[in-house]
Amino acid sequence: MKKLLLLGAMAALLAACGAKNSGTSTTPAPGATAQEPAAPTAAPTDAELKQAATATQESAGAEESTGDASLERITAMPENVQLPNGRWKSGIHYKPIVPAQGTSAEPGQVEVLEIMWLGCPHCSDLEPDIEKWAKQKPPYIKLLQEHVMWDWKHRMHAKLFYTLQVLGRPELVRTAFDAIHVRKNMLLSLSGDEAETQAIQLAFAKANGISEADFKREYSGFGVSTRLQRADELTRRYRVESVPVIIINGKYQTDVGMAGGSQQLLQLITDLAAVEKGH
Repeated sequence: MKKLLLLGAMAALLAACGAKNSGTSTTPAPGATAQEPAAPTAAPTDAELKQAATATQESAGAEESTGDASLERITAMPENVQLPNGRWKSGIHYKPIVPAQGTSAEPGQVEVLEIMWLGCPHCSDLEPDIEKWAKQKPPYIKLLQEHVMWDWKHRMHAKLFYTLQVLGRPELVRTAFDAIHVRKNMLLSLSGDEAETQAIQLAFAKANGISEADFKREYSGFGVSTRLQRADELTRRYRVESVPVIIINGKYQTDVGMAGGSQQLLQLITDLAAVEKGH
């Protein structure tokens, strides 16, 4: 019985990706992967976990309403800019971001930013395609991955994500995805206890060749703290309402559902980046 309850709680956490203040749902395009909408800011109660376990797709919960965000963000691409063969349409396959945001790209580079969550099954599904694309992408594209920072579980997963990055072990991100979505180890405390979560994540790190001393040093270190602050800023700046989401050069936002599938998404990213490179 205890094992069944534990599995149920883990399933609830994976399903509990949406705020409960709208009640609307999003249907992805045929062949597309659904997106993970934003979660509430407090650790879930037992009642919320039970409710989340039965949920299939819930609407996003940003501080601003979706309507307000849509009115502010969606605009037509300049008339003198044309995407290849007229294949991609503003407001359908991508949304221009107004005003455009600054990036960390160097002159001549185009930043492609993926905002994801380790606990998101759709992010896990997209990861192999992103990894393959990263090896083939044009050299002027600067690919960055950042972690969403909605509530306690996202923040604790983000702490593990950035610790792996700072330790120079980014390949373990894929291992963490597998631990969570294949082996059903959420890599955090189901009660929201931070000390217990650290112990769970330390065990994962040690099992994958990271020493306890190195892990603890970086886990609470300045580098990870700085990355968490940046992730928090990006989550707010781009009003992230679902994951995985892709931002191209601070100007265009898209996702698997809008593009029509993962392969279409990667082609759209490449095409939008080419437009930006040509400016």
